[in-house]
Amino acid sequence: MQMESIESFLKLKNIAVIGVSSKGKGFGVDVYNHLKDNGYTVFGVNKNGGYCGSIKLYNTISMINQKVDGIITVVPPSETEIVTQEANELGIRNIWMQQGSESKNAIDYCNDNKINLVHNECILMFVEPVKSIHSFHRWINKLVGKYPGVKST
Repeated sequence: MQMESIESFLKLKNIAVIGVSSKGKGFGVDVYNHLKDNGYTVFGVNKNGGYCGSIKLYNTISMINQKVDGIITVVPPSETEIVTQEANELGIRNIWMQQGSESKNAIDYCNDNKINLVHNECILMFVEPVKSIHSFHRWINKLVGKYPGVKST
């Protein structure tokens, strides 16, 4: 089931990354840039707004004036709980909770509301081309059977 959710998420075109730092560093920025570089329309969200270089950061996903198909959370679990509810209220039915941003409450909320959910996985191990350390991690996870849909050998 997890691989189906992942594949469904990867087919989306317009994705908001929640937790893009205005300082231009951090994992949210890495996710934003990798998606942008590989053909996705990406929106950066930071509760403080502002800019990350030339990237406009929206305070909330409701401020984005274009269609958003899914969100990726790269924020503390307490913020993920808030943003998942906001996404659902806006009709966004696809959420990827980056490792470390998930909480039981947020996961339960998504499951209760039948939202396509991916959690406990790193988006950078799935968006092709997978680069650098993420390529190595993916290879290891496949080897030991921790990659979705792959049994250990």
